[in-house]
Amino acid sequence: MNRRTLLKASVASSLAAPAIVRARNLNSTLQMASIGTEAKGWSDTLLMSTHNKVRHVAFCDIDLARTQQAKDLQPKAPVFQFYRDMLDKMEDKIDAVTVSTPDHMHAYISLDAMRRGIHVHCQKPLTHNVWEARQMRLQAAKSKVITRMGNQIHSHKHYRTGVRIIRDGLIGQVKSVQSWCNATGHGKSGHISRPNPAPVPTTLDWDKWIGVAPMRPYVAGRVYHPWGWRDWQDFGNGCLGAFGCHILDPVFTALQIDKAPNTLVCTDHTGINDEVWPAQNVVKYDFPGTKFTEGKSFEITWLDGGRRGNARGTDIPREIGLPTSGSLFHGSEGTMVLPHVGAPRLYPQEKFAGKVKEEASLDHYHGFIDGCLTGRQPSDGFDYAGPLTEAVLLGNIAVRHRDQKLTWNADKMKLTSPGGDLSNWLRRDYRDGWDIQAV
Repeated sequence: MNRRTLLKASVASSLAAPAIVRARNLNSTLQMASIGTEAKGWSDTLLMSTHNKVRHVAFCDIDLARTQQAKDLQPKAPVFQFYRDMLDKMEDKIDAVTVSTPDHMHAYISLDAMRRGIHVHCQKPLTHNVWEARQMRLQAAKSKVITRMGNQIHSHKHYRTGVRIIRDGLIGQVKSVQSWCNATGHGKSGHISRPNPAPVPTTLDWDKWIGVAPMRPYVAGRVYHPWGWRDWQDFGNGCLGAFGCHILDPVFTALQIDKAPNTLVCTDHTGINDEVWPAQNVVKYDFPGTKFTEGKSFEITWLDGGRRGNARGTDIPREIGLPTSGSLFHGSEGTMVLPHVGAPRLYPQEKFAGKVKEEASLDHYHGFIDGCLTGRQPSDGFDYAGPLTEAVLLGNIAVRHRDQKLTWNADKMKLTSPGGDLSNWLRRDYRDGWDIQAV
């Protein structure tokens, strides 16, 4: 059995499961390729490269002007402009890829890689729409590859400590959660309508950057590429999409949310057009209860654009400020404030003094690599990241239908409102020649 066959063999589905086939390949080198090599792409590439059993064998970026750092990291590795050219030529030499592209291309690239038996580390949010997130989960299970979403804070000591506090029952049964982010929905580009077009740089393949999305002219500066794409509905998912998979991650993990929301509603936003996301949103989710929550259901409220949780209750003194981004857990025995990448704080303070044991940080990137080498699936593979992303992106559909209470049937992939069926909003129309096939 050759190395490629070993790496494509069946794997366990949970962190606790034993390594089955790939354990025989434990001492081999993982041959990795980077899809996206600048900004977050460079960060993903560099941090993967610090593992002593990783060798980068290829790089890819739609803009060749943004590849120099990768070339310097591994001068002998070829550089490609389009990912499919790379996979077609080097499929048997690539064991795993990092997908660090704009949101709208995550599913298209990742599904192709998984169908080839290649392990995938994909940036958050996992996909651009709800249907794509479902396909990613199904394909990961079908291909039996190791997967991980790039929500690296999942492995940070502060988030892990917050999860432990909830799991240990320190604040009792959780009644409700408020989560918020200070970023705005269209603050990256600073535009709310399309600026004047400009000539495409010679180093950029604009057609392939657009990919699955409707074609539009290139604009100079940081409007779409390389910076502002998160603002635009065709390419990104605004603040909720960008940060929901971070800030809501410890909420889902701690409470062991394994079911989709029953209902959700956007109660407020600052206005939306057909191009960019609102500057501010408020979305309320109703989830089925878990063993860590109080009651048959509980509410998670998301706020962004500088709005923050205000239902601090009686546990938190008024003079105590809340973080600019984070979550507020209201429990039957106390309250936990979990800042975004900050140590959890419990109230009343005197009640919990000396009772919190800090968890250690784990290396998110090395954990993915170790999973590829041993067959052990990390805790935020696509089986977890898919449903989390679905919930986050359902919120953006609610934003499009403000003040309408939406009902979600996850099993049937059906979304309804008082006005009728909204299931057509679960996916997009793909540009000719760029269809994504269902699993």
